[in-house]
Amino acid sequence: VRGKMAAPVFFFVVATVTVVKLLLIPSYRSTDFEVHRNWLAITHSRPLSQWYYEDTSEWTLDYPPLFAWFEFLLSHVARFFDPAMLRVENLNYASFATVLFQRLSVIVSDLVLVYAVYECCQCVRMAGKKRPSELLSQPSFVLAVLLLWNFGLLIVDHIHFQYNGFLTGIKLLSIARILQRRHLEGAFWFSLLLNFKHIYLYISPAYFTYLLRAHCFTRANKDGSVQWGSFSLLNLLNLGVVVVGVFAGSFGPFVTMGQLGQVLSRLFPVKRGLVHAYWAPNFWALYNVADKAATSVALRTKLLTPDDIQQATMTGGLVQEYTHNALPSITPLVTVILTLAAMLPALVHLWRRPCTPRDFLRCLVLCAFASFLFGYHVHEKAIILIIIPLSLLAVEGRQDGQVFLLLSTCGHLSLFPLLFTQAETPSKVCLMLMFTVFAFMSLEALYGSSKKRPYSLCLLSPVETVYMVGLVLLQLYCSVGHHALGLTNRLPFLPLMLTSVYCALGVMWSWLRFYHLTLTERHQLKQS
Repeated sequence: VRGKMAAPVFFFVVATVTVVKLLLIPSYRSTDFEVHRNWLAITHSRPLSQWYYEDTSEWTLDYPPLFAWFEFLLSHVARFFDPAMLRVENLNYASFATVLFQRLSVIVSDLVLVYAVYECCQCVRMAGKKRPSELLSQPSFVLAVLLLWNFGLLIVDHIHFQYNGFLTGIKLLSIARILQRRHLEGAFWFSLLLNFKHIYLYISPAYFTYLLRAHCFTRANKDGSVQWGSFSLLNLLNLGVVVVGVFAGSFGPFVTMGQLGQVLSRLFPVKRGLVHAYWAPNFWALYNVADKAATSVALRTKLLTPDDIQQATMTGGLVQEYTHNALPSITPLVTVILTLAAMLPALVHLWRRPCTPRDFLRCLVLCAFASFLFGYHVHEKAIILIIIPLSLLAVEGRQDGQVFLLLSTCGHLSLFPLLFTQAETPSKVCLMLMFTVFAFMSLEALYGSSKKRPYSLCLLSPVETVYMVGLVLLQLYCSVGHHALGLTNRLPFLPLMLTSVYCALGVMWSWLRFYHLTLTERHQLKQS
């Protein structure tokens, strides 16, 4: 049974979150604000042939062509606000009109997200035949709030500054079409997405496997395995035309100008470090700390001398290559191998099952997990790539809801270091609390608390509850305790390291638990 939400309720959710976005316009903004202002200037004032060569600013254009065209279109509106923002030589230009335009451009482009969320809400399955009367017991309403009020999207786009909501909208629209079994449309929207931002290549194995299995092979055996004789060349050709057509339209002009190599060199720079300037809470955060601990032990036992130590680069806020001291250094090839190895069981599982759209969605989440945990130079903001699609599963299955609560809480908390100014502390704490409290209350309303253990949070085990309490203590230490102990100058990066490592434990546990559920469970709607 599909759970549809009344339009007035949906638009109320949209209106309230839009008001919050407008209130955040004066907030702190990161260097990404200047990045996108520079891209507006490049695409507006330079000919197409110079877009991927222009380097007046250090923030050169390094997104795929469709995003460049998106900036080009925005620039023609920007000139009515302040033409000076469109001059390449005006580095770090941030007049009031410039700030207002760029903030509003993010809010308006979020209309794509609004439409996509509405489409996803129409795909939500419900247990039973009647729609619950209470809003918190309606999966479609809960999903709309979890997606539109997602804490990560709000602070990364509307404080830090990026266009992730717009891109997430395209991604969710693609997922919605897959859930509706409109495969070619799903492939079209995902192809567009790849040509807006290439980070989504990480989840492309899930699309490739599912579309080959469910669209190009038209029948399955009784046990759900693929029926090899059902391969449809026509379906493959139709799929190929859609995908190749999008890429040809995007990269075609640069191919004809002989600039494909230059564009790709901008999209895939190699001189970057294993971790980003802010550590993502992934396997490599744990690996780096293990290297530091092992180095300390090696120095004390004289297995290493001070001359053997590569001086610190991991927490210096720089994006660069470096080597570890005690543990083996990690090359990009190693991370690629580990990432693919982490994806492989999910992809094989998807291929061998009856291959339903929900199986595809689970595989997509696991591919996002794998790339986040083991990828090279992963941004901490990439946690959103996991939390958003997991939201769709969280409102349909109790155990998926349990994973979502843990992952969204530790994953969102790991984004706190992005907003390091004191002025933004109330905003990020309040938005985080609002989202987290709603998530716990709504999922408890959906699934009940009949199995709730004493001294445990809703849906979580006692161990997971203790971990959650640790998140609160961690934030108190980072906000107050570190400074009170007089460690600000001696160990300036300790709060960041503790946040990344502690949150990495929660992300790793969520990944293992979700993988176990996917490979071993038969997921029934609204498990209890």
